[in-house]
Formats: sequence, structure tokens, C-alpha cells
Amino acid sequence: MRKLLLLSGLLVLSACSATGTETKPAVDNAVPSTVDMSAMTNEQAAETLYTSLIKANYLVTKVGPSRVAVQLGDHQFVLQPSMNADGIDRILANRFYAVHPQLQGSKELLVMIGQLNQKLNFAKFFIRENGAVIQVQSSATFVNVMSLEEIRRFLIWTDEGLRQVGTSMPEGTENLIKAIPVMQHPQGV
Repeated sequence: MRKLLLLSGLLVLSACSATGTETKPAVDNAVPSTVDMSAMTNEQAAETLYTSLIKANYLVTKVGPSRVAVQLGDHQFVLQPSMNADGIDRILANRFYAVHPQLQGSKELLVMIGQLNQKLNFAKFFIRENGAVIQVQSSATFVNVMSLEEIRRFLIWTDEGLRQVGTSMPEGTENLIKAIPVMQHPQGV
């Protein structure tokens, strides 16, 4: 009977010790629900954002020291933390569009971008590269911590705004302005 009790005690202790060592790596690999970027530089915040999105199974890649490209559905965004010492921080979401040479530098393009900036408040539209690229930039403001769900909803909101802008454009515009992929995927994927 003593041997049985001793054996039972050893089994219980070994089970407890085995559980204790397995818990630590499981916590390190747990899917985060928030991204805490308090007291970080833009570069540190981008690295933290990148790591959190990877752990949450997003397709992401670093595209600069303070920029992270992420795919949401069929669309790609470049996320750029903009950290402020006062604690009011932002994440900028950028999408880039190539402009057909026929439209580059045209008065029509300048008027269209000006009208979009006057009428819309979900994003700002910029002309880059001498009219060859349109940059669309939206921002989400937060204090130190942002949930991944908030980031996802922010990107969906921005995407929906851009979809509505696209449907309001004259017919054929989709042939003159095309999204630029910021992430390269291997062939065959």
C-alpha cells in the first residue's frame, strides 16, 4: 500500500512539473489580442506590431524600419506607427496606386485628388513620384495599446471607403489607376 501511495505521489508530482515547463512556451506563442506600444519609438512599435500580426496569423512583411505591410483579404496596406511622447499615438494605413502614363500630371488627376480631399474625411489622397503614384493614407488614433480587432476593423473601414470611391469614379478609371502590390508572394501561391 505504501508503494502504491508513493508511486501515486511521484506521478502527481511529475505531472505537475511537466505541466509547469510546458506552460511557459505556450504563453510566449499565444495569439495576442492587443498590441502594447507604450513608450516605444516608431521602429520599436513597428517591430511589435509586426510580431503581433504574425502571431495572429496575418500575412505580413517588414517594408522598412518603421513600416509593416499586411494583407487583409485581397488588399495590401502599409502600416506605419507614429508614436508621440504625449501618449496620443497613431497608426497610418497606406495604399498605393499606379497611375497610367496617359493620366500622369494631368489636370484631371489634380482636380480629382483635390475633390477627394475636400469631400472625404476617412483618408487623405496624395500625388507622388511626379504623378505616377497616388498614396491614400488613413489613420487610427490610440493611447499606448490597440487591439488587433481595432486594427482589423480600421483596415476594413478604410478598404470600404476606397471601394466606394472606386464605384463613384467614371467608367474606365479602373484601367488607369491600379493598386500597387507592396508584398511579393512566391509564384504559384
